[in-house]
Amino acid sequence: MTMTPRVRKFALTAHVISSVGWLGAVAGFLALAIASLASQDAQTVRATYLAMELTGWFVLVPLSLASLLTGLVQSFGTKWGLFRHYWVVMKLSITVLASIVLLVYTRTLGYFADVAGDTTSSGVNLGELQTPSPVLHAGVGLLLLLVATVLAVFKPSGLTRYGRKPREQRTVSQP
Repeated sequence: MTMTPRVRKFALTAHVISSVGWLGAVAGFLALAIASLASQDAQTVRATYLAMELTGWFVLVPLSLASLLTGLVQSFGTKWGLFRHYWVVMKLSITVLASIVLLVYTRTLGYFADVAGDTTSSGVNLGELQTPSPVLHAGVGLLLLLVATVLAVFKPSGLTRYGRKPREQRTVSQP
């Protein structure tokens, strides 16, 4: 099923906006993570972890899921298909992997934000927040999203085994 040009452009626009938004949000998250790791000020460390948790739940997670959903819509409604081209399969794999890791990591962020938000604790507890974990996760996430972007722009050639089959063999025959 192919989309009309108007619907295809709308879906493509939604996909580009959510994907680029996700990429930018990860870059902002990485800046917060670096600031928290480099800071000696307890209030800065607290603030960055509280901001990272909010950014994770209210920006990163929705944009990652929107990127995944709009990418699926694009693949089902355009000539590219979901499993016809290796670059589409790679983008899908990267997006699913990054979304799963993000969803799992938000629990860790929640714990860090709880520690940061506990103003009754001494500064000793803040020492456990100054870990490279958020920097590592955001850095790898940013790298993966950049690879997905490059794949989307350059669309390296190569059909999967499914993509090499004639169209008649790929579709289920209608009685």
